[in-house]
Amino acid sequence: MSPRVTVTPLDRPSKDPIGLLPNDVTGLPRTLWSSSDEETLVALLRAERLETLPAIQDFLKVLILAEADPPLNASPSGTLFLARVDKLLDLGAIEPAKALIEQAKPDTPALFRRWFDVALLTGTENEACEVMGQKPSIAPTYPARIFCLARNGDWATAALTLNTHRVLGDISEAEEMLLTRFLDPELFEGEAPLDPPERISPLMFRMHEAIGEGLITANLPLAFSHADLRSTVGWKAQIEAAERLARHGAVSENVLQDFYTAHTPAASGGVWDRARAVQSFDRAITDQDPDAVANTLPAAWAAMKQARTEIQFAKSYSPALQELALTGEARSIAVTVGLLSPDYETVAISAADTSYDPFLIALARGRPQEVSVTSSTALAIQAAFNGAQPPEVLQNLADEGKLGEALLRATAIFNEGYAGDFRSLTDALALMRAVGLEDVARRAALQLMILERVT
Repeated sequence: MSPRVTVTPLDRPSKDPIGLLPNDVTGLPRTLWSSSDEETLVALLRAERLETLPAIQDFLKVLILAEADPPLNASPSGTLFLARVDKLLDLGAIEPAKALIEQAKPDTPALFRRWFDVALLTGTENEACEVMGQKPSIAPTYPARIFCLARNGDWATAALTLNTHRVLGDISEAEEMLLTRFLDPELFEGEAPLDPPERISPLMFRMHEAIGEGLITANLPLAFSHADLRSTVGWKAQIEAAERLARHGAVSENVLQDFYTAHTPAASGGVWDRARAVQSFDRAITDQDPDAVANTLPAAWAAMKQARTEIQFAKSYSPALQELALTGEARSIAVTVGLLSPDYETVAISAADTSYDPFLIALARGRPQEVSVTSSTALAIQAAFNGAQPPEVLQNLADEGKLGEALLRATAIFNEGYAGDFRSLTDALALMRAVGLEDVARRAALQLMILERVT
């Protein structure tokens, strides 16, 4: 049988090997993708769900950011690399996406467009516009070219370019109306605002904002929420955006914490009550006052459950909580918080002699099969830790060197299990454990049991 050969033009090396996480950090081999077809990997990556448990979201990002050799039949255009960047953007992880693009160099229209989108959403488009000014051919669209001409101070050329491409039919009517207002807003003073476009790009979003007709980000793709983290945005919108992003691990626990504690809430209800609860608890933790912590922890934890930001709370506060001598409800919540933190096993060992749920304690220690359970979810988890073998199709992929493909399929079937297909849950966890991803398996299982999520 003839060997399969991958050919890449010498003048444009593949961008697929580029990653932010080296192999000694991820524990994954460089051959992660190299035995799989590019088309298959791209399809699997694009199909990955956005709404899933934080442990699965985090692991998907590790796969995306890992340094790895190109797949079979890798295209010179770097289709898998672009799919990796696009999935990061779907997950709202625009800082890693930006870093990945910049490491690869945004020297093609496809990469530059994504880099430009990230810059627009973070208010840092000046650098991208300077690059476009030096190399106009890299402009992803005519509206982008016109926008950057204006941002670079060349308003006359921007207006001329708009008129030229309007006549040539290169710009839609909606784009023309928006660009015209952007270039000469005084002509439209007193007129009704434009109707929001059916499909909103980062460029259209920024131009609407520039003409004083900003758009609400809540119903837009997750990456747009980063625009509401800027200092020009009100505190309430900042917190709501930080919460949306935190649910997908797209901002760190420190970012969320900073927004919760930035000011004193001036109203009540919803986000204000959550901020107030976190601030009261944070003061108690800072003072290392066990009584104050016991009094404020239940409200703070309820607020985090409401916002679905329990994992960020656990990362921020679990170490301090474990050091306090708490009892009753506060102690139970502290153990729950600890089991959702990176130190879940240490917390479980310290809570082994308490009345806390013995199955969760055993699961955190990697021995859930030692506890009697009746729920279908717990039984499915037990099976994976009690010798259940991965499905043959997944094990064969791993044995054939197609580890990345096997793991993408495993995360997909975990999500089926998360939605109630208990055999799929066992299969996914068994594959993870079989290939050495014990930590991912335990964290995903713990989160499945602890977090209240509607699938």
